[in-house]
Amino acid sequence: MHMLHTRREFLGGLASVGAVGISKAMFPSWMPKLAFRQQGSAPGDVLVAIFLRGGIDGLSAVVPYGDGANYYDARPTLAVPEPGTDSNAALDLNGYFGFHQSLAPLVDIYQAGALAVVHATGSTDPSRSHFDAMQFMEYGTPGSKTTGTGWIGRHLQSAAWQNDSPFRAVGMGAMVPGSLRGPVSPLSLRSIADFHLKGREGELRRAQDALAQLYTIEAPTDMLDTQAKLVFDTVDMLQSLNAGSYQPANGADYPADDYGFGMGLRQIAQLIKADVGLEVACIDLGGWDTHENQGNQDGYFADLLGTLGRGLGAFYTDLQDHMSDVSVVTMSEFGRRVSENASQGTDHGHGNFMLLMGGGVKGGQVYANWPTLAPEALNDGDLAITTDYRDVLAEVVAQRLKNPALDQVFPNFTPTPLGLVIPR
Repeated sequence: MHMLHTRREFLGGLASVGAVGISKAMFPSWMPKLAFRQQGSAPGDVLVAIFLRGGIDGLSAVVPYGDGANYYDARPTLAVPEPGTDSNAALDLNGYFGFHQSLAPLVDIYQAGALAVVHATGSTDPSRSHFDAMQFMEYGTPGSKTTGTGWIGRHLQSAAWQNDSPFRAVGMGAMVPGSLRGPVSPLSLRSIADFHLKGREGELRRAQDALAQLYTIEAPTDMLDTQAKLVFDTVDMLQSLNAGSYQPANGADYPADDYGFGMGLRQIAQLIKADVGLEVACIDLGGWDTHENQGNQDGYFADLLGTLGRGLGAFYTDLQDHMSDVSVVTMSEFGRRVSENASQGTDHGHGNFMLLMGGGVKGGQVYANWPTLAPEALNDGDLAITTDYRDVLAEVVAQRLKNPALDQVFPNFTPTPLGLVIPR
């Protein structure tokens, strides 16, 4: 860490290298990406955005068993049995759709009205490239590679409750997701590639000492001093959270998975309870590119889906008293093809599903303008998209996050109201 010539250059240097942090035990490298707000500054929910990277097979996760032969004939080895017919049968939701058995932890939440499913949804761009499809979805502008900012980043920028915290948008992990990219104050930290300086506490202390020499943090006299004090206050606040001793409430049991998904959700829950001003948390669960040996019954897919189900179930259980102020949304870049392939897997498809969870969700329903899986209804062999995923997100942004600037969050798009959530 080198001393730079001016206070502004020093703080800018911290932003560029992500050199402010806390202990390695608190935030491992897989930690979710976070955006902080000043306490009490935002009128809406905390948003938890979960990206299921790799293209999850939505026809196995939320099973359209009511489609009969159109579904079962296309998947002779991968089809999930109808409810009540087998130990691995789908768990009925509404007489037409059912959850895969691995999502059993979500059934009670669904029945309690705090979880909703949106099916036949996704990005309208036809790309089957993981990179392009993820970029289009996270930028919120399907088909455009020149947008440069993400839908969450534009939400943070356009929200009426702008604040000057340098931690307003913080990427904690290997990279900032595309959805969080956007203009931030030059005195803010755009991202922190390794928030804990790889556990080098001496480096952290030297950075703090150098910063203290450049700024008046006890009694700030100008904007730069105020920014520096916010940095110190935020670091102190984060250090005060003892992640190792955190006990989830209500017997919640987060999965100890290899992906770090359960631990990531556990840390998000702790930050929400601590009321530190968390505004947005983005976390990934990858590995859904199941071209061969998908393992729907007791193999790879079933296990990974179980991680999703157990993680969301534990998060809801842990945050029961806080869920009225939390909105969780899942998405994936595209679905899988209706017909299984010769390797007992599924190839890149189109339409998919999204989950919404929270106290403001009109749950206990599967929202679907269902096109059916009849051959003539398919989009080049794929489930057709009848609900643009931006309609889902726009409703959450406007009604639960209380940001009406949808023309900025999703430019050149006019949302269609779906009635998925209760206005806050």
